[in-house]
Amino acid sequence: MPPFLVSKAGQANMDILQQLNQIAQERDLPLEELLHEIEEALASSYKTYVGAKGEVSVKLDPKQGWTVKLEKEVVGIVSEPSFQMSITEARKRKPEAEVGDFIEVDVDPNRFGRIAAQTFKQVLNQKLREAETRQIHDIFSEKNGQVVSGTVSRREGQSVYISINRIEAELPKREQVPTEPYRLNDRLRVFVLRVDDLNSKRVRVIVSRTHPNLLRRLFEVEVPEISTGVVEIKNVAREPGQRSKISVLTTDERIDPVGACVGPRGARVQAIVDELYDEKIDIVPFSEDPQTYIINALSPAKVNSITLNHDEKSAYVIVPDNQLSLAIGKGGQNVRLAARLTEWKIDIRSEQQAATEGKAPAGEATT
Repeated sequence: MPPFLVSKAGQANMDILQQLNQIAQERDLPLEELLHEIEEALASSYKTYVGAKGEVSVKLDPKQGWTVKLEKEVVGIVSEPSFQMSITEARKRKPEAEVGDFIEVDVDPNRFGRIAAQTFKQVLNQKLREAETRQIHDIFSEKNGQVVSGTVSRREGQSVYISINRIEAELPKREQVPTEPYRLNDRLRVFVLRVDDLNSKRVRVIVSRTHPNLLRRLFEVEVPEISTGVVEIKNVAREPGQRSKISVLTTDERIDPVGACVGPRGARVQAIVDELYDEKIDIVPFSEDPQTYIINALSPAKVNSITLNHDEKSAYVIVPDNQLSLAIGKGGQNVRLAARLTEWKIDIRSEQQAATEGKAPAGEATT
């Protein structure tokens, strides 16, 4: 509970307002809006508490403290002094008063007691939730599709929560890499996938560690030539936690795009490998020529020949006998990633297999 809620009666007026002002500044809350909502909530709560029929008004002034006014009903016999006034007392204040009229009187704010404490707490909590929602939108509206840094703060169910600028983003199970540990206080970078509006007072930031664009954005951060546009990432194919392939090209013939991404002594790509918990990354040159592009994508395997079928967008590739397992990769991973990178279907055969099938090595076939 905020400390002002347990202030002593004699200190309540200014202490409450001073601390409200401090909270408003720290949480980026409009002070006037906060004071107005608390005034209305206090008035409504007190009116309900005493059962008054007349209006109750509360005024919070950051410089002068707070005042409360209550309209007491003029009655013949007073049974509830808290909100009733005798005709005799009423005519001392207003000579023309009659039974049934309402006379405004001042009420000691300290009489609110627990009502004030509960009301302040409820309104403040509501405003803080609204401020948090507004803050989330302000921070993440421009970061959607970008990479941000955060710290693992907790687990709940199958989701991991990442603290980013004091805001918790959700990393759901489907966006997690099974081989990554997500230990408490681990620092890592995540891809901002989307911001879900659950209702008017609550939003949820969804982040990802599996999205291919996480890899793309990490290279943009680590490689200056990419951020300046000299080197461009054309395609990304990724099996999160296992292996990825990216294709790159340059607008400056003096720049080696692969070398720029690898960095001096492999420092740039190694920083990304470390960030992704040792995920293997192949960087290959992009080519407009599909034959060259497919050969590059199958790296590190060597290719003897390739035959293209443009209508089906498929490639028949022959590799040396001792390169077949390397070209296919563990569980078909290398050829699968190469196919996704180039967007061509790739059928690989060893020299011996091709000879058995009667397909000798050849150049590019006509369609």
